[in-house]
Amino acid sequence: MSLGEANLKGMNASAPRARRPRRTPVLAAGAVAALLVGLSACGSSDGSDSSASASEGASAGAFPAKVATKFGEVSVDKQPKRVVALGWGDAETVLALGGQPVGASDWLPFGGEGVGPWAKGMYDQKPELIGTMEPEFEKIASLQPDLILDTKSSGDRTRYDTLKKIAPTVGVPKGGDQYKLSWEQQTTMIAAALGVPEKGEKLIAETEKKFEAAAKAHPEFKGRTITLGSRTSEGFGVYVGGTGRVDFVERLGFENNPEAEAKAGESFSVPVSKENLDMLDADLTVMAPIGIPATDISGDPLYKAVPSVKAGNDLVFDDKDISQAFATDSVLSVSYALEKVVPLFAEKVAK
Repeated sequence: MSLGEANLKGMNASAPRARRPRRTPVLAAGAVAALLVGLSACGSSDGSDSSASASEGASAGAFPAKVATKFGEVSVDKQPKRVVALGWGDAETVLALGGQPVGASDWLPFGGEGVGPWAKGMYDQKPELIGTMEPEFEKIASLQPDLILDTKSSGDRTRYDTLKKIAPTVGVPKGGDQYKLSWEQQTTMIAAALGVPEKGEKLIAETEKKFEAAAKAHPEFKGRTITLGSRTSEGFGVYVGGTGRVDFVERLGFENNPEAEAKAGESFSVPVSKENLDMLDADLTVMAPIGIPATDISGDPLYKAVPSVKAGNDLVFDDKDISQAFATDSVLSVSYALEKVVPLFAEKVAK
């Protein structure tokens, strides 16, 4: 399992070989046909009525809505009533915009309603939880969705083609493969699909002001190098630009680990062997345990020998909520992460 697969599946989400997530298997033709019989009305974008209204977004919106994706422009002709949110953070974004997904994927996994504490209490009714890297197409079809969201995912064509047979599907944007989608892009796309673009713009503006305030309050972050890494049972890895974690710290003024950036490929992380752990060195080194105790990082003799760690300029997340907020990178979780993580960064950078 790679760093990406461990991050996406083991938590369900990250760690060393930069390998693409597995392709999603296609349902047998007969199974797909059986599932889709009778669902074409609620699954088309021709403006036909859906059979239920478990998702109540804005009562009126900007329709028909057009959303540009890697797979072409997707048209949503009327207010979606039954939304299934499959992408990483998609469900939280729907909730932030006033919607109520009837189905959602629990990526980290949180259990319960499938969202972190920053979204606690926002559901009126618990959604049907759907598989992540290999979504349960039968279960999705049985929910009779009139809109499927998969904005932060692998960008796999087979996965998309199967989903769009069930309902109009808003997949990844161009360049958004391998979960490389910012919370702003995610919010903009989902707000457009729900017919509430102005609400999306407002949420983005409010959140950007929080980042600006944090950066202004901590000018000591500007120009400092930072390493954002993870460790799983298989080893260490470092995140690269184009990912939510890196975008988060760059907004605060940090510069991502230059050595990691030089090795960046298509994946959102690069592997780091035990023999090369000095690659983790930076003005600030931040590590997240995935599927292992935090002490497996902090207590590792080779990790403790990294210069920044020896100097006390490192942070190992031992609070699961903080680690998961930092990883989720939704419009809701980044505000929680700013509140919790920035003071920890400031304490370490001040050393």
